[in-house]
Amino acid sequence: MTNYRSEFVRAIVERGFLHQCTDLEALDERAAQGPITAYIGFDCTAPSLHVGSMVPIMLLRLFQQTGHKPVVLMGGGTTKVGDPSGKDESRRMLTEEKISENMAGIKQVFSKFLTFGDGPTDAIMVNNDDWLKNIQYVDFLREYGPHFTINRMMAFDSVKLRLEREQPLTFLEFNYMILQAYDFLELNRRNDCTMQMGGSDQWGNIINGVELIRRVDSKPAFGLTVPLMTTTSGAKMGKTADGAIWLNEDMLSPYDYWQYWRNTEDADVGKFLRLFTDMPLEEIAKLEKAEGTEINEVKKILATAATTLCHGNQAALAAEETARKTFEEGKLGADLPTFEVLREGLEAGITAFQLFRKAELASSGGEAKRLIKGGGAKLNDVAIKSETQEITLQNLNADGVIKLSAGKKRHAIIKPV
Repeated sequence: MTNYRSEFVRAIVERGFLHQCTDLEALDERAAQGPITAYIGFDCTAPSLHVGSMVPIMLLRLFQQTGHKPVVLMGGGTTKVGDPSGKDESRRMLTEEKISENMAGIKQVFSKFLTFGDGPTDAIMVNNDDWLKNIQYVDFLREYGPHFTINRMMAFDSVKLRLEREQPLTFLEFNYMILQAYDFLELNRRNDCTMQMGGSDQWGNIINGVELIRRVDSKPAFGLTVPLMTTTSGAKMGKTADGAIWLNEDMLSPYDYWQYWRNTEDADVGKFLRLFTDMPLEEIAKLEKAEGTEINEVKKILATAATTLCHGNQAALAAEETARKTFEEGKLGADLPTFEVLREGLEAGITAFQLFRKAELASSGGEAKRLIKGGGAKLNDVAIKSETQEITLQNLNADGVIKLSAGKKRHAIIKPV
């Protein structure tokens, strides 16, 4: 392996963060000389980020840990346009109020991973709407339009792939890459930000920014991307059959977050330990050698470490203990999702498929019925034979609640009130 001078470049190579860089040798040289500033942008399309954003978040964390200054760019302005990268259709247009609500939710997560403040390596958070909302359109076109050719823009994957699939690309979205390049220029001027980082699908947009800074201000800048993360089986990080793995606790419980990491595929455990925890590489190398049933213990270590970063050590240990009681002792863990149901409703009786739907163990009545017909639904650890079986107060267990299970790994508690 190449001997890198800077701790940052050495760390991203060893831990698997590096996909592409505009000039890795020059970046290594510059990063070895002292703190540099880099940013990653996050558009406000939902009230929380999900696990798919964890690679860039952990990259910012590693960047700060190795002595540099991270900038979190909130896309209050670019969210109004919509990033076409990796999309087959236009994003739904959001109101300014909804964008503000989403931004407030997204902001919560970063303080768990980064140290914010006024110091030379303290993180800062900025909103690109601060400069984009006041752009004078004709002046902007005259000053920056000549630096972008349609020929070049058509060659970028975000545009080319959409057109190859014969999906419409609006002029609004076509502007996105110019606005992102302008963000980089603004941050370079305002905060001496010399590098933009992001997912590999952002490579074209990042290159535009690097070149714009060079052409307009004659200054060097760097672009760096991380691989888009998929599991060994090809599944996209952040989404499951049951929905997105959100980072905010009000959208996904720490227990469910812990379970997501506990269910990591065997072949991904080492990779995920390097990317999503702060564990030393030497320790990870030892854990990677686990085989057979030992690998399940390593998955628990991964789950607890990842959950600690996102939700704190207390929540992570509580989730681990709930899982242990639920799966190893057959007891009810305190952290299992609990749903309150009116006592009168249970007195009259609720059909099994309706209760599974209410407990969010199925996304629809049809899915609940299929789960029960397939033998994957249990009531107090006993298989349910009919989707129309009535569940009543007589089904309360010794703890005065009802335990529902979908398969071996998903459980919920029904509590009469």
